[in-house]
Amino acid sequence: MASGEDDSTYVPLLSETHSGIPEWLLGKAQQAKAHVLSTTTKVQGTRQRTLAYPLGVEERTFDKAIDELREQLGEEHVALNDQPLKDGWYMEHPNTHDMMHVIDDEELVPSAMVYPGSTEEVQNVVKWANKYGIPIFPISMGRNLGYGGAAPRVRGSVLVDLGKRMNKILDINPDDYTCLVEPGVSFFALHDEIQKRGYDNLWIDPPDVGGGSVIGNTVDRGVGYTPYGDHWAVHSGLEVVLPTGEVIRTGMGALPGNNTWQTFPYGFGPYSDGIFSQSNYGIVTKMGMALMPNPGGHESFVYTFPKEEDLTQLIEIIRPLRISNILENVAQLRHVIQSIAVLGNPRSTYYTGQGAIPIEIIHEAASGIPLGDHTWVYYGMSYGPAHIRKYKLDIIDAEFKKVPGARRIDPATLPSDEYFWARDRIASGTPDVQELRWVQWVNNGAHIAFSPVSPIRGADATRLIEIARRRHDEFGIDLLPAFIVGLREMHLIVEIVFDRADGTRRDAALDCLRAMIDDAAACGYGEYRTHLVLMDQIAGTYNWNDGALMKFNEKLKDALDPNGILAPGRCGIWPKRYRGRGWEMTRESGGKSQGDGVGS
Repeated sequence: MASGEDDSTYVPLLSETHSGIPEWLLGKAQQAKAHVLSTTTKVQGTRQRTLAYPLGVEERTFDKAIDELREQLGEEHVALNDQPLKDGWYMEHPNTHDMMHVIDDEELVPSAMVYPGSTEEVQNVVKWANKYGIPIFPISMGRNLGYGGAAPRVRGSVLVDLGKRMNKILDINPDDYTCLVEPGVSFFALHDEIQKRGYDNLWIDPPDVGGGSVIGNTVDRGVGYTPYGDHWAVHSGLEVVLPTGEVIRTGMGALPGNNTWQTFPYGFGPYSDGIFSQSNYGIVTKMGMALMPNPGGHESFVYTFPKEEDLTQLIEIIRPLRISNILENVAQLRHVIQSIAVLGNPRSTYYTGQGAIPIEIIHEAASGIPLGDHTWVYYGMSYGPAHIRKYKLDIIDAEFKKVPGARRIDPATLPSDEYFWARDRIASGTPDVQELRWVQWVNNGAHIAFSPVSPIRGADATRLIEIARRRHDEFGIDLLPAFIVGLREMHLIVEIVFDRADGTRRDAALDCLRAMIDDAAACGYGEYRTHLVLMDQIAGTYNWNDGALMKFNEKLKDALDPNGILAPGRCGIWPKRYRGRGWEMTRESGGKSQGDGVGS
């Protein structure tokens, strides 16, 4: 069991807290924590901090408002953010700031954290914010790491931490293969509850690491790795608190006494769910989701390919296989440097020089791992009874072996701690934590992603890699690319791993990202998701017809949130009272996140 007596090994369990680790993963989580601590050199503050009051709100007004909120929610459910900032790690993450900050960690901090325990209490918080004009920023669990974590976009906002007290699994239906959850339900918790109830016919679809919120990941349009990997596509029904305090239920949830809220997502009339994903138009307090049926068998496979230039041919092979569902799950094609980084050794194990690590050193290291030397590695899974799997796997084998030097690795030759087995668990509906290991590629490891969307075409893959490689070389950053292939599009995910304690490396990471975003947009590639500090820049690239989409988004914002209190600036959408006052973060603004006040 975990023990709080030894801080280096203590990891909270699910039985202790909604954000904890399942007991069957405890040993692995303890190893992950020890690994994080072994590469942490950043000195944590110890002195009490000055409160970050939101611009436009007088200090005495804010103090009065906080006292009122304490009376409504209870003293213990409202906390000021005036203590030292502690970065923690994935399983013990802070809600006081972005633990993987790419700008100064004091820049994006809340003034206070509040913990509502029900939809009604969320309504009370929203009405309170409107009364005093105080910006609020909701999170589900705050584990959106690499995208801002628990940090608010506007410094001094009051953070509404939904997950701490709103973490119930409200329904699991083994006949309809659906569930209904609150914001504090993690993929770990949902998986464990299904297992506890003995529903062997149900699978969940976990992302790379399973500690995040099911709702939080879905409304940010995150992905997993089974055939149900597009989480937004398989959700059904939301309960939402609007920025003025009203509550709505979408789809069939709007019909009193309905019995299809989680099975038919559309209901009648306009389909409104979309405006509550990647937006600041409402606070999702409940969400339904489809669960995957147990396919009656599954089999992971892995292929390696020897050359950089194999990429073009590989993507052309993958496209028809993926569209026809021969390649059934969200596919991963990773570069050899990721095969080395995920071992968990710091880059200094292999190279201590300046600039990006030379590729020949990576290949030398790869020659000693179970997969052997390679440049690209494909992880996939086939589903169904053995004879169905064989039919599909034979097709895949014939196609992949058209690439000279392609090798299918026999899983029986791989040790139990090989990364392949983490991918096997995730693609078969079991969450894991092994993906955390590559973040320790440098001391005080943090990460932030470049994630453009493109067609599944070899030429596009090559062009995007060229953009990324040129900019990484320019800024002296190791290039860690992976292609995540959907049914008709693919995401290039380039994780920039940087030392968050080193301002020079933070600046290099951010400058590299900003350059790649503009380069990609000039070629017609847009980001699908991003960090708080990049949202304005990326929103600005979606500027067809003189920015018609943003003008539409702003009209929605002004109609739904007339006082501009809910998550100002999220996804580049600013309320009227913030516009034109320099709040947008661009290449020119550097690390400055605040504007010149707010309007009335």
